[in-house]
Amino acid sequence: MTRAALAFAGGAALLQMQAALPALAWAGLLVPLAAAALRWRALWLLAAFAAGFFWAAAWAQWRLDERLAPALEGRDLAVVGVVAGLPAATERGVRFDFEVESGDAPLPEKLLLHWYDPAARVHPGERWSLAVRLRRPHGGVNPHGFDYEAWLLERGIGATGYVRAGRKLGVRNGPFDLVEKARESVRERFLAVLGPTPAQGILAALAVGDQRAISREEWELFNRTGVTHLMSISGLHVTLVSGLAAWLVAALWRRVPRLAARAPARRSAALAAVVAALGYTLLAGYALPAQRTFWMVAVFAAALWLDRIAAPWRTLALALAVVVLMDPWAPLSPGLWLSFGAVLLIFYVGAGWSAPERRLAQWARVQGAITVGLAPAALLLFGQVSLAGPLANAVAIPLVSVVITPLALLAALVPLDAPLELAAWLVQWLLEFLEWCAALPSALWQQHAPGGGLVLLALAGALWLLAPRGVPWRPVGAALMAPAFLVPPAAPAPGEAWITVFDVGQGLAVLVRTAGHALLYDTGPAFADDDSGARVIVPALRGEGIAALDLVVLSHEDSDHLGGALSVLESFETRSLASSLPAAHALQPLAVSARPCRRGDAWRWDGVRFEFLNFAEAGGSRNNGSCVLHIAAAGHSLLLTGDIERRAELELVKAGPVKSDVLVVPHHGSRTSSTPELVAAVSPRWAIVPVGYRSRFGHPHAQVLERYRSAGARIARTDLDGAVHILLAPQGLGVESERRLRARYWLQ
Repeated sequence: MTRAALAFAGGAALLQMQAALPALAWAGLLVPLAAAALRWRALWLLAAFAAGFFWAAAWAQWRLDERLAPALEGRDLAVVGVVAGLPAATERGVRFDFEVESGDAPLPEKLLLHWYDPAARVHPGERWSLAVRLRRPHGGVNPHGFDYEAWLLERGIGATGYVRAGRKLGVRNGPFDLVEKARESVRERFLAVLGPTPAQGILAALAVGDQRAISREEWELFNRTGVTHLMSISGLHVTLVSGLAAWLVAALWRRVPRLAARAPARRSAALAAVVAALGYTLLAGYALPAQRTFWMVAVFAAALWLDRIAAPWRTLALALAVVVLMDPWAPLSPGLWLSFGAVLLIFYVGAGWSAPERRLAQWARVQGAITVGLAPAALLLFGQVSLAGPLANAVAIPLVSVVITPLALLAALVPLDAPLELAAWLVQWLLEFLEWCAALPSALWQQHAPGGGLVLLALAGALWLLAPRGVPWRPVGAALMAPAFLVPPAAPAPGEAWITVFDVGQGLAVLVRTAGHALLYDTGPAFADDDSGARVIVPALRGEGIAALDLVVLSHEDSDHLGGALSVLESFETRSLASSLPAAHALQPLAVSARPCRRGDAWRWDGVRFEFLNFAEAGGSRNNGSCVLHIAAAGHSLLLTGDIERRAELELVKAGPVKSDVLVVPHHGSRTSSTPELVAAVSPRWAIVPVGYRSRFGHPHAQVLERYRSAGARIARTDLDGAVHILLAPQGLGVESERRLRARYWLQ
């Protein structure tokens, strides 16, 4: 049973790594395979593996078929439905899930909508008639970046869009609607009592699973101190609540002879654990991480009920299979592997412990084992390991789990302010303690994301290092872990340039790497509650092991080009800043040195030549004042043009030769740029268009694309191809897209 359960989960995990879905007709082979497995037990694993694979494939095909039809993108559509879940207030309005009941066209069952109206008010369970404009699920695809399209797919969202007009029709009062209304009531009461404070956001996250009031700075503090898992309704909290319910019921059950005679206390406790876990999961909005933990608790409770808990490894494997059965996309979640990995490590290092006098030592060893054992996975997934984590967790785990979370739940269930205010005071004290931990020397180890092979080697080393006494040569485990931490990331050879045009939507951000230097040209746009610096650029730089930037170029003062600059400059040491910004601009002091980008300013890094070619546009448009940068390496070249338009393009062509193999198309392919003169003078082999999906400005213009095609250029677009990687090397010019490199069925 254990191996079959693991095989089922492995089959589902393999499906999520496919570039295309298999034909479901092949699933018909499962019937004869299962029949053969009844006769030959060796085929059970293959049958279970195939069942997991095709189970996930069937769900994936159904979800993909639910996506919005391409012909309906960008059209005004009428739809009637119900607000599902807790709406999230934003700076410009409100964002919410919407369950479709009817519409004037076939629509997905679930939409993610944004109403850009500060006066808009929607509440869970309300039925609305809306005029909406939709698009198919789409997100940026960047190295080491968050996969937004996979997130939408797992949540069953078939389209995103915005509301143009709406009219409330009434209220639905289904069971889940009543739960969501209760969650909203709790959130609003917390806000009324505590105000918009950090404690309010954290307590709302712990009580009702709403993390949206926790600021980015607070998340960074939690990441740095390794306590992120505590600041939401995580597996730890669901398990704690279910365990507390089981302990209370068992203690009371044993004290009532009539109840004890009718059923064993342990079975009643197991049932209470399931009920408590389900209740807390519903209070969390039935979010996927809480769902997974509920199914784990349910499996363990069932094993206890059936007196099969003697084999914890088997029960854990069965729990994994059940989680994947209910959510085939669970293998994509880092939280799944970290939570199961933590439980496995507890079993692994805790085997044979029973003496009460050793509980403190056991706790310390478990904390150390989790930190060491999960470090390779944390490096692969997040590019960092909190060295202050054991200290921070030693205080935060008991405080949050045993005191703060119960107080938050009590305040949610009982309309008393005292528990809430006490919990808020404890949260404030905890934040101060975490800030002290984060300020410790070497509190956080950050590095590049190691390769999969090195991670597997490090995991094997961790298991060897943490093995029970008596296993020989345990220190060798540390040697097996070392390469994941010490082997440097791949880097360009001298004379080469590696260039990445990031997928930042309607904006521009380009990373240029040589053997020993890194340059960032523009930083993409800022969004309502985020920016592309924090969302795209910082994770990519850390994933590649870049610790500092030698030069940041900000081409001009438009928000879609410098919206992410503050996040980047605050996260990385920047040795120099070159821009067309005013001397008094607030970004200028954030670099060690700052200068304007002037035509003729040239330098060499590691055999690669850089030169600014732009003209100052005194009194002209900001677009035409963009810094223009030419890069030449190994006989190939690339031209970065910012948002220059016709006037600056003509001056650029008149000034001298600008022929380049690769051109990052000016102004996102606007018809006011890419004049015939510039296209002819550059004569690029590749034209890279940095543009947002279904740009509201109509970029890139069809005439501009045809102009490049007629000139013999191949076209790559960030909205369709994701980030575009360009290699200037002696062996040739290479251009590759992140969507093709990642190659997952939902990204095609």
